[in-house]
Amino acid sequence: MMWTPGDIPDLTGSTAVVTGATSGIGLPTTLELARHGARVILTARDPQRGRAALQAIRSAVPEATVEVGELDLADLRSVRAFAATVEEPLDLLVNNAGIGMTPRRTTADGFEAQFGTNHLGHFALTGLLLPRLLARPGARVVTVSSDAHALGTIDFDDLGLKRRYNRFSAYGRSKLANLLFATELQRRATAAGVDLLSLASHPGATATGIAKLGVLTRPAGVLMRLVMRSPAEGAVPSLYAATSPEVKGGEFVGPGLKEMRRSPKALDAALAARLWETSEELTGVRFEVARQHS
Repeated sequence: MMWTPGDIPDLTGSTAVVTGATSGIGLPTTLELARHGARVILTARDPQRGRAALQAIRSAVPEATVEVGELDLADLRSVRAFAATVEEPLDLLVNNAGIGMTPRRTTADGFEAQFGTNHLGHFALTGLLLPRLLARPGARVVTVSSDAHALGTIDFDDLGLKRRYNRFSAYGRSKLANLLFATELQRRATAAGVDLLSLASHPGATATGIAKLGVLTRPAGVLMRLVMRSPAEGAVPSLYAATSPEVKGGEFVGPGLKEMRRSPKALDAALAARLWETSEELTGVRFEVARQHS
């Protein structure tokens, strides 16, 4: 029988952070975690949208323990400010937020926006919250990637994509970075002997904001949303990775809750290590505990 969110164990006493929780798969991810007893900090760039998401969750689950944290992953100052507000031990971090297929622009720190938001913002956030995660044995980090990672290539000589920019391959690059990060975090945690699980998930083709960014004609966009998964369905791989006792660190959970196939680039250990080191340099965030035996 297929796993469903109804199979999530009792999460009472646990604390989770979910990024990008105001819409897309982030909202049902937060809802189900709260429904099963977790205290959830949902993050939002826009406080008003955060409050609306909070109200929607409380309407569905009156007993939910949920709060809003303001976070803009495209601004490292915001990442540091949010991380500083999280003082208690964390059982779960879901790196869910993302932008996709956008025209070329840069973050507040000058990074290409898709790479800077989807990867570097989450890399920095995870590093800053790592002491809180390591305070809970068995804590998990779930990073949402995509099968689009196979479209990505990381050119360290042109991380800003100034020579040539394609919104689709730039998105693929950011998802490749997400997958490499999740894998390398698990490798380093294992090498350091710390009790932490790092997993990646792929929601499948889901009718989220990324799917309707104006890159399709209106009729095509309507048709695509008719055949795509709902956000609630798209959240299932993330929820499974976040809560199932059956998962193992380093897994890449996809629709049907099967291990996703990875591109050769996603399996390149040297690429993952170089990306990690470059990300530390760019963000100024270093995972000190995971570095001890890396």
